[in-house]
Amino acid sequence: QALAELGAVNLAAPGELQASQERKSFLDAQSTDLEEAVQTLLRGETDQGRTALRAYINATVGFDRLGEVLGRSPKSLMRMFGPDGNPTAENLLGVIGALQEETGVHLKIRAVTEAA
Repeated sequence: QALAELGAVNLAAPGELQASQERKSFLDAQSTDLEEAVQTLLRGETDQGRTALRAYINATVGFDRLGEVLGRSPKSLMRMFGPDGNPTAENLLGVIGALQEETGVHLKIRAVTEAA
């Protein structure tokens, strides 16, 4: 009787669990990639930071979708994050904000002091 009260067994549960675990791993990797790109920029390593952010954009939303969201041409955004790009703080923060909204990966900022 106790088993009957539990209801039907979801036979698809193992597959659903595996799909959920794979999705979590994918999002964790995306989160790490975005965090590393932004940390690289914050360290002043602008060339590497732009390259990492460009790779992140290509791996996630793509420049076409990012352009739609921001109301900018994809080619302009590609140049901004290309080898000779120099995005303004306003453009950079706009892109990071749009990426967070589109991917569901959100950065958290915290202050860290290092011992001298």
